[in-house]
Amino acid sequence: MPLLDHFHSPLSRQRQWESFHSAWAEAIAKQLNEGLLPDRYYAEVHVKVGRRIEIDVGTFEETNGAGRPAEKGGVAVWAPPKPTASAPLAFTHPDLFEVQVLNDEEGPHVVAAIELVSPANKDRAAHRHMFAVKCGSYLQAGVSLVIVDVVTDRAGNLHRGLLDLLGVSLTTPGQADDELYAAAYRTVTVGEELRLETWAEALAVGGPLPTMPLWIGPDGSLPVDLEQTYRAARAARRI
Repeated sequence: MPLLDHFHSPLSRQRQWESFHSAWAEAIAKQLNEGLLPDRYYAEVHVKVGRRIEIDVGTFEETNGAGRPAEKGGVAVWAPPKPTASAPLAFTHPDLFEVQVLNDEEGPHVVAAIELVSPANKDRAAHRHMFAVKCGSYLQAGVSLVIVDVVTDRAGNLHRGLLDLLGVSLTTPGQADDELYAAAYRTVTVGEELRLETWAEALAVGGPLPTMPLWIGPDGSLPVDLEQTYRAARAARRI
């Protein structure tokens, strides 16, 4: 099913992009919860509406009363493709990730997140920086990440901005200011070196959507089928 332009006429006058993004996030969470995630994991949708709108899908790992993971359910192993690019990573910039708020109570903790970019994330330099810091903080905490940007009415590339913020020099698809993209990220330790691995695909209105790897552990990744979930969201909103 081809990607539509949800931010320009005629579609933008017929359907609100906020409603569609919410439906897409719910479709992704449903796909994860109904067959991909092991028993001790679950996905939740978080939507913030106000001066800025953020929509993301979080993947959590539950622990039992002793603080140990519950028994893993039977989930088919999925082999992701090789990373689009890989580079050494050092979280040493003095302005980044300086304040951390921790909760030491027993309970779920985030292991992965999927961010659907909104126009507000891209509309000014400060917002683009805030988005990059949020995503960089996820990666520093060992949380894997997928970013999907189908916003056609704002320039500014958050994928490239995140790489710049992390201080890595990589060339991947989807890095131009006006390009749409889907990108997945995780951090891995190779020997004594921390590395960033990224998978990136350029998107285009009228083109197909890819399947992206979502890492829920060092050796465990799941296929997030953006095409299938996009089709489900369009059906849910009668588009």
